[in-house]
Amino acid sequence: MTTSSPWPHVARAAAALAAGMGVGRFVYTPILPLMHARASLSAGTGANLTTANYVGYLLGALAGILLPKLIRSRTVLRGSLLALTGTLAAMPLTHSTSTWGALRLLAGVASALIFVVAAGSLLHHLREHPRHLPGWAFGGVGAGIALSGLLVLGLGSVADWRAAWWASAALAAVLTAGSWNLRPEAPPAGSPGSGAPAARTHRWFGALFASYTLEGIGYIVAGTFLVATIGQGSPGWVGSGAWVLVGLAAVPSSALWARLGRRWSRPDLLIAALALQAVGIALPAVIGGTAAALASAVLFGATFLGVSTIALATGAHLRFPRSVALLTAGYSVGQILGPLVVAPLLRHGYQQALLLAALVVLTAAVAAAVLRIGFPHHMVVVGHKAPVRRRESTEDARPAAAGSDALAPALGRLTWSRS
Repeated sequence: MTTSSPWPHVARAAAALAAGMGVGRFVYTPILPLMHARASLSAGTGANLTTANYVGYLLGALAGILLPKLIRSRTVLRGSLLALTGTLAAMPLTHSTSTWGALRLLAGVASALIFVVAAGSLLHHLREHPRHLPGWAFGGVGAGIALSGLLVLGLGSVADWRAAWWASAALAAVLTAGSWNLRPEAPPAGSPGSGAPAARTHRWFGALFASYTLEGIGYIVAGTFLVATIGQGSPGWVGSGAWVLVGLAAVPSSALWARLGRRWSRPDLLIAALALQAVGIALPAVIGGTAAALASAVLFGATFLGVSTIALATGAHLRFPRSVALLTAGYSVGQILGPLVVAPLLRHGYQQALLLAALVVLTAAVAAAVLRIGFPHHMVVVGHKAPVRRRESTEDARPAAAGSDALAPALGRLTWSRS
């Protein structure tokens, strides 16, 4: 194991995740109100463009699952980063909704490939390092959201929607340069299938799968329409400012949820994160006003990455076959369904859509509560040895028992190539 500092690797992975997810997927959220106002984009068409992006993301994720070599390729990473930047720059060049849809579809494919390569690289190379490092690297998603939100906020009063897309492309190009030399995950060593036999965890995984799929539906509705909702009832700067807060709150969220995982079980944390997210989604629809908008942004930003972190770690803990692939597929399908489900409600504004999204996320929390019943807290994660006795977690980077370890070590065992 190398003794060099892991922080350069963390920074490169964070830059890739910021470009692929924070900018490539989510810059559309603060730009959407500008396109409604200045590009004659209807609410229904906006939802369709969102769906195209998430169909592309599902296709990219499936490609990474079916062709494991893709996630260990630096060429795939660099090509996807360049393709993503190109799609952002091309958005202002047309008014054709079909062309916009094709560009957002391609951006979704590129975003997914960037994510699987960067996440695989991050979790592979930092497996032996302190547990907080992967969390901070995943915080790059939040940093990308915050930076792109600041760009749109700054340009909103002096430029049109075209400038916002071009500025986001420039930001993606800078982040691409920062992640250019990221080392992908190394090819797997040893014989395949050498892990311990999987326990019977079907009923717990079923509840987890249902919860995470429902989360995909609810979260994406808020992630797409939160800014537009806030902008309807608040001063112009509040909508974009709230999206910046979402990103800032997301930056430390994965690391903080990992720390909480040393004291509370994953099912309990998943319930708490989903309940907090549901409250955050409902606030601007129920209360309104600037204070509620900002509180909503903080709650949403602090939970959406945390839910993903906890859910994937729980799937690894249960050792269910192909858990990452299945959970990612369910989440992606949920993201595709979300905008379609709420599309009939958008003719009356965004409030009803947000309330429905909050209800769906609460239902996800109920499914997570089912997960708690008899949950096998002491099951040993594949590749870990059960300790002689349980101890309180410490700051030691080495994992303890599966029931008391932090989220990051479990995530470190997640490899898309085996999913």
